[in-house]
Amino acid sequence: MRPDQLLYPAPEGLFCPIGGFYIDPVRPVERALVTHGHSDHARSGHSHVLATRQTLDIMRIRYGDGFTGSEQAAAFGEEVTINGVKVQFHPAGHVLGSAQIAVEKDGLRIVVSGDYKRRPDPTCEPYVPVPCDVFITEATFGLPVFHHPDPMAETQKFLASLRQFPERTHLVGAYALGKAQRVIRLLRDAGYDAPIYIHGALQTLCDYYVSQDIALGELLPATIESRDQSIFHGAVVVGPPSAFQDRWARRFHDPLPAFASGWMIVRQRAKQLGVELPLVISDHCDWPELTETISDLKPGEVWVTHGREEALVRWCELQGIAAKPLHLIGYEDEGD
Repeated sequence: MRPDQLLYPAPEGLFCPIGGFYIDPVRPVERALVTHGHSDHARSGHSHVLATRQTLDIMRIRYGDGFTGSEQAAAFGEEVTINGVKVQFHPAGHVLGSAQIAVEKDGLRIVVSGDYKRRPDPTCEPYVPVPCDVFITEATFGLPVFHHPDPMAETQKFLASLRQFPERTHLVGAYALGKAQRVIRLLRDAGYDAPIYIHGALQTLCDYYVSQDIALGELLPATIESRDQSIFHGAVVVGPPSAFQDRWARRFHDPLPAFASGWMIVRQRAKQLGVELPLVISDHCDWPELTETISDLKPGEVWVTHGREEALVRWCELQGIAAKPLHLIGYEDEGD
């Protein structure tokens, strides 16, 4: 069997014609397998969704009880057979519940990475390498210029700013699912034990992380109408990046805008967003991790998707590995 007979890109997303399912489809389909809860991968309206329990819970939090007609939870490593096709979910290390999906038929195994990272992160299960014949990898930071620093070093940089500007409210832009909780946990692991104030858009997801035994410390609502604003002097406020573009953010005392994202390594992007303190904290692999993963797996083929595809395809070819871009559309960088 050729790999493209088992899985190929369709307008709806990656499609398995034998199994009759799509992986991370971008429009409603009959049967969807979902790698993780970010909205560019996990969309509502599918008739049936197979995902990890945590991803299903996150989809319900974000879309409501009617996000799908029916659902099925897959444990990591559990084998599920769909119309004769074997499917397994394995940890991707991206956000809570995130998975790679292995699709296997007649001895041919294709692994779809979804979004993944290899850096340690106590807020989700760590990435696990899965041997395969074809590896479908994301390439969000698939250029040699992307070398992300140690996240704890970036956290220490943030704490140094808190010490240097003890009267300023430090506003941290971080996406609601995954990044916000990771930033909070990084601060706790670095020894910051004061209350952290969070935007209302983060509350439900932070509560869910805590229910999954992810310790985040004391979190308080970042509402200022009913509070003495002096409590925010020198405080840390975490919220979605969009919240810091409106009047809500300007109400804080001498706010110092920070943004936690792998894209903060691009100085021009930080400048355009008005970020005073860029924090290069990514939930995706950088270039060395992407190439290390492929070298470790030694797949027969690599298919590259949603990101800087051509550079990684070229690197694979130079290593003697057959590779091609998939040119899937509809996937952004919400998780970073």
